Amino acid sequence: MRPGYVTMRRDGVRRQGHVPGEIRAATEESDTRGEYGECDAFMDTGREPLWQEEPAVRRRMADPVRTAAVRAVIIVAVTLVQAMVAFLCTLAGSWFAFPAVLGTVAGTVVATWAVLDVWVTRQVWVQRYGVQSQPSSTARELRRERRRARRQRRREARKGPSRIDRAAA
Repeated sequence: MRPGYVTMRRDGVRRQGHVPGEIRAATEESDTRGEYGECDAFMDTGREPLWQEEPAVRRRMADPVRTAAVRAVIIVAVTLVQAMVAFLCTLAGSWFAFPAVLGTVAGTVVATWAVLDVWVTRQVWVQRYGVQSQPSSTARELRRERRRARRQRRREARKGPSRIDRAAA
């Protein structure tokens, strides 16, 4: 127990140390830490946390693919906003309707290009880095067989006449 560590119970009694269910000041340091470093600085209710970490079902996207995807989402969102502005300006009969429609058409072309960029970037990444060498892969197994054959030939070459026998002959 640390000196000077005081908690306040719900009934107003001050106690030294930590008892689950007590309320402490936010400035006090917690004496328990979770698996990821979180602490119970405000209140320890004894209940399970609301947020449970679960393993990811799918693998994370590669960085270049994720960057292209974020870019495409932003461009598509801006294009949709442009289309809505063009539509509303057309309904209102505003002078801005024609430039907004032109901007929407250009935005649609750019958005299509951005989505295709995601697809191409993903294909290129898979082609360059997608093949993972697993212990059960065919290429690795073939290399193992070649290595075994090479070692076997070396062993057989060593098992021939020894140096002493060769020198005496």
